[in-house]
Amino acid sequence: MEDMNGPIAQEMRQLLTAAFAPTHLEITNDSASHSGHMGDDGSGESHFTIVIESERFAGASRLQRQRLVNAALGDIPGQQVHALAIKARAPGE
Repeated sequence: MEDMNGPIAQEMRQLLTAAFAPTHLEITNDSASHSGHMGDDGSGESHFTIVIESERFAGASRLQRQRLVNAALGDIPGQQVHALAIKARAPGE
């Protein structure tokens, strides 16, 4: 697992930074560990883990936080990225 700077990772970083002004943002490309599995499109950017911390998540449930992140990413989940693990938290959690 490593923090990748491919075009999809860069776009996700820009969208999440604009939407949440995160105090912590980590985007890890997990695609290599899924090579040859369903959803691997050969792009090297099919599976990601996002760890994000933002004041915007204060008081929101885990599901609400995931929906906010998915909404901020637009059509990336499901169209450009096969699998996305989201760990969203508010500062101090």
